[in-house]
Amino acid sequence: MVICESFNIYLSFVSIFWSFLFSPHIYGYLIGAGIYDITGPITDINMMGYGNMKQNDNGLHLRLFSRAFIIQENSSSQPIVIVIIDAGMVSQAVKIKSIDLAYSNMKEGKILKAEGDLHNASINRSPAAYLKNPVEEQARYDENIDKNMILLKFVTMYNTPIGMINWFAVHPVSMNSTNTLVSSDNKGLASILFEQKMNHNQMLGKGPFVAAFAQANEGDVSPNTAGPRCIDTGLPCDFVHSSCGGRAQNCIAYGPGSDMFESTKLIAYKQFEKAWLLFNNATTEINGPINFIHQFIDMTNISLNYKNYSGHTCEPAMGFSFAAGTTDGPGDFDFIQGITHGSLFWRIVRNFIKTPSEKLIKCQAPKPVLLATGEMNTPYPWQPSIVETQIVSIGSLLIVALPGEFTTMSGRRIREAVIEAANNASKQNDPSSTTQYEVILSGLSNVYSSYIATPEEYQLQRYEGASTIYGPLTLPAYVNQFSFLAEALVKRQKVSPGTVAPYFFNEEFSFVPKILFDTAPLGKPFGAVIKQPNSTYYNKNDIVEVRFVTASPRNNVLLNGTYLTIELYNKTLDKWNILYTDANWETKFIWSRDGFLTWLLGRSYAIIEWTISSIDGICIPGIYRIKHYGTSKNIFGEKKQFSGITNNFTVLC
Repeated sequence: MVICESFNIYLSFVSIFWSFLFSPHIYGYLIGAGIYDITGPITDINMMGYGNMKQNDNGLHLRLFSRAFIIQENSSSQPIVIVIIDAGMVSQAVKIKSIDLAYSNMKEGKILKAEGDLHNASINRSPAAYLKNPVEEQARYDENIDKNMILLKFVTMYNTPIGMINWFAVHPVSMNSTNTLVSSDNKGLASILFEQKMNHNQMLGKGPFVAAFAQANEGDVSPNTAGPRCIDTGLPCDFVHSSCGGRAQNCIAYGPGSDMFESTKLIAYKQFEKAWLLFNNATTEINGPINFIHQFIDMTNISLNYKNYSGHTCEPAMGFSFAAGTTDGPGDFDFIQGITHGSLFWRIVRNFIKTPSEKLIKCQAPKPVLLATGEMNTPYPWQPSIVETQIVSIGSLLIVALPGEFTTMSGRRIREAVIEAANNASKQNDPSSTTQYEVILSGLSNVYSSYIATPEEYQLQRYEGASTIYGPLTLPAYVNQFSFLAEALVKRQKVSPGTVAPYFFNEEFSFVPKILFDTAPLGKPFGAVIKQPNSTYYNKNDIVEVRFVTASPRNNVLLNGTYLTIELYNKTLDKWNILYTDANWETKFIWSRDGFLTWLLGRSYAIIEWTISSIDGICIPGIYRIKHYGTSKNIFGEKKQFSGITNNFTVLC
């Protein structure tokens, strides 16, 4: 089953109450940017995103990073911190180091804004649900997706760029469910491309310039722009159910490339190139006070009216169509999207896990409840009841921290409601005010509360509606809440903090077996090369593949380090220079443990692949070697670092 496809690049906000020791300034703001490696275990872990139990990671393609930006009005004011991480779920643990670095890099500077439309990088993957929205509402928009990219450029008082954030709505699901290499997908690669452009001759994650490609209202937005089709017949899929012959597994959406790697690259380049254009044409300076407002709310029983209907939100639940997945990654079994009546068989299976209460079934209608997550609390609640809501203001720019994956139209309604509430509050403060507020939607912020479809989209019960966990009035509840926060923020009114969400860190446990020990084959030490490179490579598109005796990468995740280096010999200086690491697009680190015997003996192998030409097609001739780094663990639990080096080889391009 697909749990949530959103894998990489999502935004979270932290309100920091530090007093920074800076002298008073008169130039814009105090700004800082920082980046830190957050890549975790790259082997034996089930990969988040598609809910495919067979999709366990066995290597690394792109390292994951946390990117932080601090903005402070003056040395005595409270700053705001924006943190974007290359992962689908956020945690304080993966944000702290990047915040520390951003803090230590703070300088006087200014923020410039630019925006523009990006075409051919996204499509709506649930157009049938979108068409359920009021016709007059649809008529106000040209398309069924938001194509606007908004960019903030951070520049010091000496006009030196130190960072960039942009927001654009598209799922990072260019890499499909067959991928087993840790990757930050299209948004992470776009960040890498931008940082490589700005940080000349710097290793990835080490340069002073930080570029973040953040998320927006991407709930129903896919990067697989070729659209879905039936893989068995080549015909279009069923429009409502996204199935072929009654099977969701045969309806697959494809990206613009020949495979998932090329599709990732193409969608990343589209975002990078648009951001680069906006970055170099950003001239609108943002001015004004910095403020923020934050409140925890219980989303499970909010009473409200919506279009002459009185009702309330519900305890969380997932519908049958959630198990169908999406055209980006279908689920298993015979589930399809658009199910409003669950089958008897699956209701019986469901009841073995947890029979939903009649109250929950009635509240969630027309969703047929598959998982009564709000009534499942072992070993702890399966989905959140307490949700964080937050808005940050920089002058007249409001950044709305959306606590989930809002569909295109859901995001539009939030945006309109917040703008209206803020402008009205401004007029109430000062009838002569001409301030017009702008809104940035920042998706998947602070906490993950699944999807948020409009009440109309909810009726069709496609994947997004089935994953709207608080029932059909989820979006109206959020509209009311963010309108309330916007008004209070502009009026500078304090709000109650709300009931703080429970903390389960000390109750977590893992089903993943620990690494007991590693061994190397008889006569071969860890780091030994068992497949050497060819002596010469002639073509820039050649792939160099080598193989080492290694140990489990879970012994040491090598944060801010690397499992490999591609090194070029400098004859003049008689020195080896690192050209690429495992963070680069051009390399792949693949961990292999073949069969039961190698598992029993604790033996494993590392395959390193290097595509000779860089991602932008540049090939540097010369003498090369490949180095591998690892950490072994003996039977007594003692760990020891090792490395191995291949023979030298020549690249002629």
